[in-house]
Amino acid sequence: MFSFSAIIPCYHDEAKLADLLNQLQSLPHRPLEAVVVDGADDKACREVCEQYGARWLAGEPCRGRQLLAGAALAQGDVLWFLHADNRLPPDPVTAMDLAIKRGAVGGYFRFRFDTPRAWPALLLEPAIALRCRFGVPYGDQGLFMTRQAYAGAGGHSPWPLFEEVSLVRGLRRLGRFLPLREPLFVDPRRWHRDGWWRRTWVNRNLALAFARGVAPDQLAVRYRSTTT
Repeated sequence: MFSFSAIIPCYHDEAKLADLLNQLQSLPHRPLEAVVVDGADDKACREVCEQYGARWLAGEPCRGRQLLAGAALAQGDVLWFLHADNRLPPDPVTAMDLAIKRGAVGGYFRFRFDTPRAWPALLLEPAIALRCRFGVPYGDQGLFMTRQAYAGAGGHSPWPLFEEVSLVRGLRRLGRFLPLREPLFVDPRRWHRDGWWRRTWVNRNLALAFARGVAPDQLAVRYRSTTT
């Protein structure tokens, strides 16, 4: 089996991070390591990492730069990027390992909202799956790839939003970037907080603005103003 490095950016989300690190430790096939890049340089985050045996690294409060820093530190054959509030399927490492052994350069998990769910999730999940087939899966879907493919595709962009877009496009140029059947569960708290349709509308407008060439730093300011 390939060795896997789980790379997790975090920013003041220690409770969710602790739950994710506990899940990683409980898997039937565990990653070689978990690397947490803390954008808040927070003592509480460092203590959580020490408790669960994860590597802790202080970073800038910018997700793209956090992911780049984590990838530079990671030692595994395969880099697996997670969000701190993801919930894992029963055996994700085996699923990723099989995809790589079948010749894929990498892939991503199926998007599924975690509990508590609401009826809009039943419409949004297939729409997101369709978007991923023809567009770009985002970082909350557990993107994974070989170390060589990550370097060959240019790594993450050093941006606060849409940092994975150029990476995924580069990976698809290198080879097969596979969707897995296994779901990765995404915390719906922000959809509940902002409203399911409002949150979706904001996200799509940001994506369209990015496609038109608006700078990610400007979009991050817009994102914070519309979701707080």
